Amino acid sequence: MLKIKPGLGELLRYTAELVDKGSEANYRALSLSYRPRYTPILRAMAAGAQTVQDITASTHLTQGAISQSVALMEQDGILVREQLSDGRKFALRLTPAGIQLVAQLETCWEAIFLAIEQLEKDAGWPLMKGLEELASALEQQDFEKRIQIARAELHASGDKDD
Repeated sequence: MLKIKPGLGELLRYTAELVDKGSEANYRALSLSYRPRYTPILRAMAAGAQTVQDITASTHLTQGAISQSVALMEQDGILVREQLSDGRKFALRLTPAGIQLVAQLETCWEAIFLAIEQLEKDAGWPLMKGLEELASALEQQDFEKRIQIARAELHASGDKDD
């Protein structure tokens, strides 16, 4: 059977699955009980983020996705929430187990970023830079608007042919 040309979303999801699969295998090989979805949160916290809002501001994740991951991280004993003095926000703090986990993960993350550099060489283009530029372009004009414009262009070119 002939494969159809994949759509953008399909290809992005497939690529993400391949990356996540490799990352998860790497964590398992190190005997770590760890979910890759925790990585941006832990990296943001290591860079100084203290609240869900801080993490949202320093990553490309939604507040909802972060809150879901934080709840799982609490269940896994990686972090705890502490009420801030203003009473409106909670600070996130790594538990001793979380601190130990981050220490183990730092070397793992270095290897992952080195693997990304090698992947970029193999692919022949700057993957991370390309994805950052793609995200930036979509932030400037979302995909829905781009589809509307394309639909109007198709309609206009169809009218000329009639």
